Amino acid sequence: MAHMIETMAYAGEVPWHGLGKQVPSDLSPEQMLKAADLDWTVDKVPAFATIEGKKTAVGWSALVRSSDHSILDVVSNDWNPIQNHEAFNFFDEYCRAGDMDMHTAGSLRDGQIVWALAKVKESFELFKGDQVDSYLLFTNPHRFGQCIDIRFTPIRVVCNNTLTLALESSSDRMVKKNHRGVFNADEIKEKLGIATDKLAKYKEMAKFLGSKRYTEDTLKGYFNTVFPSLSKKSLETDTEKMSRGAKQALAVMETQPGSNFARGSWWQAFNAVTFLTDHKLGRSADTRLQSAWFGPNKSLKIKALETAVDFANAA
Repeated sequence: MAHMIETMAYAGEVPWHGLGKQVPSDLSPEQMLKAADLDWTVDKVPAFATIEGKKTAVGWSALVRSSDHSILDVVSNDWNPIQNHEAFNFFDEYCRAGDMDMHTAGSLRDGQIVWALAKVKESFELFKGDQVDSYLLFTNPHRFGQCIDIRFTPIRVVCNNTLTLALESSSDRMVKKNHRGVFNADEIKEKLGIATDKLAKYKEMAKFLGSKRYTEDTLKGYFNTVFPSLSKKSLETDTEKMSRGAKQALAVMETQPGSNFARGSWWQAFNAVTFLTDHKLGRSADTRLQSAWFGPNKSLKIKALETAVDFANAA
């Protein structure tokens, strides 16, 4: 397996990135944890510098993984690790109530990033067959400077595009928690709110994008805004003046899966960007997953959706 993804397990059909090992669809969070080889812990071990043969504490700690004693990172002494079992236990209440099913789990960057993805039993359909399902993604980084991140993530079924919730504010789509406090699952669940409410907002936004039409010039202007050129003529609508990313997005407009739904609308334009980021950009499937969920393409999708709404409002 490619170097970005260390371990991974998935339930159901092969995911869009085609990576990992398949497991039964009815696993509990604890069973999914073990299936994805994530049943290890991390411990803080005081770090020392050796000066003239003498060990001197440096006021930091090495974050050591129990399974192989590898050092995942060096952290400050007030940095509190969240164990993987705590992250997966977050889903237990939802799964026992029948509201979610565990879907995917794994680790990236040699264990520095651990994630769990559960499918929420909520979805909507637009344009006579374009279905969007809802998922809850929990990212647990064992890495200094990164926060725990829990967010609802819609996925468009026809093309397996991982979409984004760009709602009224960042708190509407995610909850972040740093490692300097105590992890309180109940508090986070209260802040996160109800998946149904967030999916309803997303449905209304998708319907709005599907109701507004682009022109040839506004479409090129949209892609140039999402993928800006370094050229001073970045806002040119001439295809030859478009950035490489903008040209790629324009090229997949009619070939992307689901292009027949709300054809000619800003929904089609936005999904050209999500298809490109999830299935085309990057050197390999695992680098695309890393970027789409945790890297630059995550922010790019938020920009693409917010920009699509702006262009649709002006249509």
